[in-house]
Amino acid sequence: MSSVEKLNCPALPPAKHIYSHATKSASGIIFCSGQIGQDANGKLPDGVEAQCEQALSNLSKVLETAGSDWEHVMKVEIFLKRMEDFDKINVIYEKTLPSPKPARTCIQAGKLPRDCDIEIQCMAVAK
Repeated sequence: MSSVEKLNCPALPPAKHIYSHATKSASGIIFCSGQIGQDANGKLPDGVEAQCEQALSNLSKVLETAGSDWEHVMKVEIFLKRMEDFDKINVIYEKTLPSPKPARTCIQAGKLPRDCDIEIQCMAVAK
């Protein structure tokens, strides 16, 4: 019996067979796969702001499926297509995540899935 639970969120497009939306250890540590800004129908909106809002919404759903929420997030990692969008996403991040904010890394990535503008992943603990 594995001590790692592999989770897929029914509210999101199915994770391809090569990954799960999240994994959860027996001790309640949750690792969420990166989420891009596509909606439940797989549509990717235009613009980094809309994609950021959708990616955070997707992560909220994954966290809920895993038995957690933003209050229990320890680390967020953001990957941007263009670092010039940093200030734009900070506005959305500030209003969406509760304070105090979790630890965070933000880097510019060479290329993201579906040529999207942003991908966000996080690590949390179960409630």
